[in-house]
Amino acid sequence: MKKQRCSEKINLFDLLSEEIVFIILDCLNTNPFDKKSFSLVCKSFYITESKHRKKLKPLRQEHLPAVLIRYSNTTHLDLSLCPRINDHSLFAISKITSFTLQSIDLSRSWGFSSSGLLSLTLSCKNLKEIDISNAVSLKDAGAAALAEAKNLEKLWMGRCVGDLGVGLIAVKCKEIRSLDLSYLPITNKCLPSILKLQHLEDLILEGCFGIDDCSLAALKHRCKSLKVLDMSSCQNISHLGLSSLTSSIGGLQQLTLAHGSPVTLSIANGLKKLSMLQSIKLDGSVVTRAGLKAIGDWCVSLKELSLSKCDGVTDEGLSYVATKHRDLRKLDITCCRKISDVSITHVTSSCTGLTSLRMESCTLVPREAFVLIGQRCRFLEELDLTDNEIDDEGLKSISRCSKLSVLKLGICLNITDGGLAHVGMCCSKLKELDLYRCVGIMDSGILTIACGCPDLEMINIAYLKDITDSSLLSLSKCSRLNTFESRGCPLITSLGLAAIAVGCKQLIKLDIKWCHNINDVGMLPLAHFSQNLRQINLSYTSVTDVGLLSLASISCLQNMTILHVKGLSPNGLAAALLACGGITKVKLQAAFKQLLPQPLIDHLQARGCVFQWRNKVFQAELDPKSWKLLLEDTVP
Repeated sequence: MKKQRCSEKINLFDLLSEEIVFIILDCLNTNPFDKKSFSLVCKSFYITESKHRKKLKPLRQEHLPAVLIRYSNTTHLDLSLCPRINDHSLFAISKITSFTLQSIDLSRSWGFSSSGLLSLTLSCKNLKEIDISNAVSLKDAGAAALAEAKNLEKLWMGRCVGDLGVGLIAVKCKEIRSLDLSYLPITNKCLPSILKLQHLEDLILEGCFGIDDCSLAALKHRCKSLKVLDMSSCQNISHLGLSSLTSSIGGLQQLTLAHGSPVTLSIANGLKKLSMLQSIKLDGSVVTRAGLKAIGDWCVSLKELSLSKCDGVTDEGLSYVATKHRDLRKLDITCCRKISDVSITHVTSSCTGLTSLRMESCTLVPREAFVLIGQRCRFLEELDLTDNEIDDEGLKSISRCSKLSVLKLGICLNITDGGLAHVGMCCSKLKELDLYRCVGIMDSGILTIACGCPDLEMINIAYLKDITDSSLLSLSKCSRLNTFESRGCPLITSLGLAAIAVGCKQLIKLDIKWCHNINDVGMLPLAHFSQNLRQINLSYTSVTDVGLLSLASISCLQNMTILHVKGLSPNGLAAALLACGGITKVKLQAAFKQLLPQPLIDHLQARGCVFQWRNKVFQAELDPKSWKLLLEDTVP
């Protein structure tokens, strides 16, 4: 009787509705392999997981048809990891996903023609987003194929078509909301058609050198829906053209004029009537004193101002802007080398609601000024202090910003473990930490970060010469770590790397260049546990043929840099490259080009692998302090 009852027992999971199981699957978003494990539990879970998944990012083109058949409800298909997409692939996609596909990313794919693209747009009637931003061979025939996607809302097509093709798309695809035309050879001819799009909100014209003042004159009384406009590197636009914006797109919220004409009083005055403007980015442009002051006098209250690498930014101008735009949330003053503590005093006292402050290489700002940031700007989530004079007192103050998730301290030579300890104890939400060449940081500082910041996803400890395996053992407890850069740390060994591999299974990017004590013993745990690894730099390590070949078991691995690895032989390298079926980019010493069989190179290139050959001679490492002095000598 008991045996009969046991046989009649029902699997409790079978009682769950499909909707409840879908909710469970929605929670499995930390590790990509969690859903795979879920699907392997039983047949019903396998079927349910197949129905649930809507977004796919395949690793290899050859498996695409089988993957799409299994995941028949796919709406978003990201093929950026599959460079060898050809017409046959697009025909298969068109046939299998004709009723479901809404978005496809072909930004890094090559090999398909306008014929394959036409099949896609004709069959997949629900397509709303297409990215072909690097399909340079399509030209206007490709644009004609895209024009058949009548429901298209977002399109990225940089560097592939001209006026005729863009105009055709604008005429036929009336629902477009976002259009990226970066670096296209377009002129005023197609702009009127684009500006007739009634729903267009985002327009990217970066690097469109054919756009000039006459082109912008066509904006007048058109395109009232436009909210975001990027005209970076459009060198032929002056204040005359920009003045057309004020009368035509009054609803503009974000304007990017990076690397363009000098920001003079005329240009600033021409833009002041944009009453809805919240963000302006002027990176790389010359900003005059009068122009910056005029921006301060705008009646609009800016939320974001980017002045990265803008020559002409001074204490007087920046202080004036800060006192006028007190609602600023994001400020970028990277490489504004003329500002001092005067600017920081005004910024921190006026813009207390800042969530992002980027001020790399503001070398005239004294260490005392950084204390003000922590005292007054408590809502900061992102802070870039790379190459500054901040010390431990500054770090102690900044640790009051408990919401910090990104902190960059690269080349800050005055900080030590004592200051970093405050960050570890108070900034528990930290996800990214850059300590590049911070020579005062040792194991104890890394330990406090590892213990206090369990959600850490990225850390750069490159060229911290006193770091040992102890730091790696502590960081191995940060299970969400996906980017680990430790080049130039001579004391770490394979033991520490093994700990990272075992504890940080989400590792995607690994840089162990100049880590001489890492050898094959460290590669074997990587091969077994780091199945998400996509990019690795093994230059100047002690890895041999055996270790490199073991990495072939990582199906996600795509990018390898292998320079001056003395333990490698041509035969071992050839075997490893053949075995790494998903490899798309490899950087090698030029000497190997003559030693590897040409048919092998041809085969790998046909498979989608790009070779970069380097003639770089063996170099000794520079001491961090000497390195900074050399850098300062080259900066005007």
